[in-house]
Amino acid sequence: MSADALNLNGAPLVEGKYLMYKDRPLVREGDTICYGDLTEKYILIMEIFSYKTEGGNKVPDKILVQVVESEDQNKIVRQGEKSGLYEAFGYGLIWLEQALGKSES
Repeated sequence: MSADALNLNGAPLVEGKYLMYKDRPLVREGDTICYGDLTEKYILIMEIFSYKTEGGNKVPDKILVQVVESEDQNKIVRQGEKSGLYEAFGYGLIWLEQALGKSES
């Protein structure tokens, strides 16, 4: 691993393959889900706040959805709270594509 292979927090990047969705990496660590390519201007971050039980399974319930600048994740472009992973990811994908489209203009 090279010295420049660090994430935004200064920690070493994990080597290997990531789950890809629509040609962008989708990574989960704990209650945080990140989607997007760090070489692009914006990424999507979803923070799971609570869970509920459905059919005997624990599933995400309340989720904070944020589109942030990839170089400074403190710069939030858009955010909102959604119920369920399906709704959160759906809105997040749309918001991310809109932000990336505006940045290319």
